Amino acid sequence: MVEKLLSLDTELFVFLNSLGSEKYDGLWSFITKQSNWIPLFLLLLYVIFKKLGAKQTLYLLLFVAVLVTFTDQMTNVFKNGFQRLRPCNNPEIKSFIRIVQFRGSFSFFSGHASNSMAVATLLYFTLRQYFKYFWLLFLWPFIFAYSRIYLGLHYPLDILSGYLFGFTSGFLMYKVYKMAQQKYFPLRARD
Repeated sequence: MVEKLLSLDTELFVFLNSLGSEKYDGLWSFITKQSNWIPLFLLLLYVIFKKLGAKQTLYLLLFVAVLVTFTDQMTNVFKNGFQRLRPCNNPEIKSFIRIVQFRGSFSFFSGHASNSMAVATLLYFTLRQYFKYFWLLFLWPFIFAYSRIYLGLHYPLDILSGYLFGFTSGFLMYKVYKMAQQKYFPLRARD
């Protein structure tokens, strides 16, 4: 059963990866770099500050930092535990896939997917009441993590598992955040 799932995962990866074109390699390399998302992060910071105020923004940022630290470290635990080769390192497929970037670390599961989905989930549940279309924030982890398939760095199952872990972690952190907020730093109506 596991062998069949991994085989299907590899086939789907090969198909999705083959859709790429040298024409777009630069774009997807740009998308995959975390620092290129700083404008989005600054916009989110501004929106959070405008809706919650300085003190509540700092509390929320503390929870975001703890969440990212947790998901990032757990990603490393899983990667080192499973030791699944990245597609770019897999001798069975690396001769015929598109490898735009190379990494020597393991593949399962994607840190890009888990971290971005965790943060998007925490922010979504925290701020959804203020914005009708805030669910569009989930485009960030979808685009960000797809870049990993395009570049030859992750299988679809790595991405989906990262999404699942990130969503679960983000939702649980939201619950902890709300409990802590009610007990230690209640949200007051802004003037």
